[in-house]
Amino acid sequence: MSKSSFFIVGKHAVIEALKNPERKVLRLFLTEESKKTIHRYSPRKNLLKDQKIFFKTKKELDKYSKNEGILHQGFVAEIEHLDKIELKKFIQNKSNTTLVCLDEITDPRNIGSIIRSATSFNIDGIIIKERIYPSESKLMYKSASGAIENMNIFEVPNINTTLKYLREQNFWVYGFDSNSEKDFTQIKWSGNNVLLFGSEGYGIKLHTKKYTDFIVKIKIDQKVESLNVSNSAAIAFHYLSLKKFT
Repeated sequence: MSKSSFFIVGKHAVIEALKNPERKVLRLFLTEESKKTIHRYSPRKNLLKDQKIFFKTKKELDKYSKNEGILHQGFVAEIEHLDKIELKKFIQNKSNTTLVCLDEITDPRNIGSIIRSATSFNIDGIIIKERIYPSESKLMYKSASGAIENMNIFEVPNINTTLKYLREQNFWVYGFDSNSEKDFTQIKWSGNNVLLFGSEGYGIKLHTKKYTDFIVKIKIDQKVESLNVSNSAAIAFHYLSLKKFT
């Protein structure tokens, strides 16, 4: 049974999709120059083998990205969705696992940036509500810069139910809120943890906070009211990655 397909644009997004053995690339649209770039990024493996390739000019490829206002860089691909991963199976028999939960974050750029940072700093997976996950967004794939191919993304029907279940499975849930009194660096950060980030506008929903164990903040200069959620996430991910190796 074939899956639905969609288009992604951008050098890193397309190249990482070609590298991923689990990703089905249906068609590849390249300029002559971008073809040379692919070979430079993968000198030991021919990523173009068995691919349906169509060579186009940059202007011809503009139609795939002009509506979103992003640059295709000479790379466009039609791809299928990856198989969905089941969270319950993933966490079985795992320890020292760090998951990230996105509560009502809807901006594809922010989601893509968070996925990129999470992959960079060895986060084990990202939980997001399936109804709002922009799974076919060119903006998200471009912002993630190929990291989507290397991150476990769990689409769930309900965030609160999922957090309740994870707490029952010995996960600690930490909600990030700039109004908290507790700095996140004061946490020991051991065992299984969930880092919960709220929406760009109003943060974590009040009802969702009931499913957290602690509310923490990233301490910043008082001259700045708050950080963008993707920046906050990157700071937290980096700090936790350092803790793992100290």
